[in-house]
Amino acid sequence: MVEGEVVRDRLTDLLWSRTANAAGNPLMWQEAFEFIAAMNRAHTFGYDDWRMPNRRELRSLVSHQTHRPALPEGHPFRDLFPSWYWSSTTAAISPAHAWYVHMDGARMFYGGKDQSFLVWPVRGTGNGLLPATGQTQCHDAQGAIIHCHGSGHDGELRCGTLWPTPRFVQQGEVLVDRLTNLAWRRSADLTGRAVTWTEALRAVQQLNERQPQAGWRLPNINELESLIDCRMYTPALPVDAVFTALHGGYWSSTTSVYEPDWAWVLYLNKGAVGVGQKRGAYFRVWAVRSELPLTSINDSVLS
Repeated sequence: MVEGEVVRDRLTDLLWSRTANAAGNPLMWQEAFEFIAAMNRAHTFGYDDWRMPNRRELRSLVSHQTHRPALPEGHPFRDLFPSWYWSSTTAAISPAHAWYVHMDGARMFYGGKDQSFLVWPVRGTGNGLLPATGQTQCHDAQGAIIHCHGSGHDGELRCGTLWPTPRFVQQGEVLVDRLTNLAWRRSADLTGRAVTWTEALRAVQQLNERQPQAGWRLPNINELESLIDCRMYTPALPVDAVFTALHGGYWSSTTSVYEPDWAWVLYLNKGAVGVGQKRGAYFRVWAVRSELPLTSINDSVLS
């Protein structure tokens, strides 16, 4: 929904600059924060509460059904470049780097804060659909820990739905994520070895044949990414996510529209989102299912 030079995303209720290249050129990470601070001093487009999106907010723009750009068809944005866009989230595995998203094909990785990429300002707090990233510290361009106040970093603003405590509740051989209402097999290696994408899908099907009506499935890439705690690495999981048999990479059920013989993959140690060729036995299988309504889970935890 276009509101002057601002676009409201009706899925998340976040408000984005209609121009996807507000700065006019790539900026280093700290320069991007300084640019947004200047936007606020100037009340750009009539507002003084612009900020850099965190990595989940930036990924929320992505459509996995499109590419070049990886945005929903008919989007109203201007000046969109098929390139990397900065987020406000530092990469815990290497704090001199920050997460960015490629708007050509939707990959998410991290780059050195001394490199220059694009910045896409956002406003608002959203409607509660996007969880916070978990990041609580702030790091400068060299990776040193700094005071968060006034930085605009993800560790300061912590935008998104707050995580429940505890976040994960064990129910037998399942861990229920109370943040997303997804239930994951506690053993994060269904096949015991790396498999192809087709083998991954077949393994989950066979699991359901052994456990009728269990409703297991291969998670989509957004479900996999929802597990990530941006404070952590190797693995990039919350401390109360007491899974077993963890490995470095996991297949999703989401095909890459950019290259349909590839599928989306979560790199668990880094917390990155990339792709893998479907015919290669490269990644592991982690089954998920929908769980009870959140109110039922919460009641059982509190009782």
